[in-house]
Formats: sequence, C-alpha cells, structure tokens
Amino acid sequence: MYYTYMIRCTDNSLYTGMTNNLNKRMEEHFGREKEGAKYTKSHQAKMVEAVWQSKEKSLACKLEYRIKTLNKSEKESLIKGERLKKYFTGKIDCRRYTMINLEKELNNKYRKKK
Repeated sequence: MYYTYMIRCTDNSLYTGMTNNLNKRMEEHFGREKEGAKYTKSHQAKMVEAVWQSKEKSLACKLEYRIKTLNKSEKESLIKGERLKKYFTGKIDCRRYTMINLEKELNNKYRKKK
C-alpha cells in the first residue's frame, strides 16, 4: 500500500507527501531525521491531518501532486472530510483512494488530536 498524507506544522502551514511506510515516514518528519523532508525540518511538524491510501505508487504520487495544486482553504476542506472528487473529478480516478482512519493506522503521537 501507498499513502498520501497532509501534515500540519507549528506555523499552521500544511505539508503534503507520500510514502509506502507511514509510521516510518512520520518518524522521519516528526523526529527531524536527515531522511525527512526539507520543509518539515524548517517548519516543525505538529500533527497528521489526513491520509489517503492507494494500491499503486503512481496513484499516490498523482494525488500528492494534485493536492499540492490546491490553495490552503481547499486543503483545509479536504482535512475536514470533503471528498476528493469535489476538486479532482476528471483529473484523477478518485474511487482509487480511501481516506484512512488515523486512529487505527498511526501511532498515537502523530494522530490528529480531537
């Protein structure tokens, strides 16, 4: 499985990325490891906001690219549960992505706090 995710940073900015090992990648972002993204090294990661699962790497990359083209309010809308098809119909096959339950998939320290 592959994952496309959005992380909120301490300055309230949003970072979007993709991985095939979600917990390991979160360790890199939140621990500011050398393997982590340059962005989350300079904008400290605060919490994971949303994660979508797909079966192929190419699908995860396409979703990452599409999310990065959205403005901040559109990204916030996705975080609140808006369906991908609102923004991406005709651009990607939205049926091939599943928004996952963060409580089941992530270690407690990275989950969105309610």
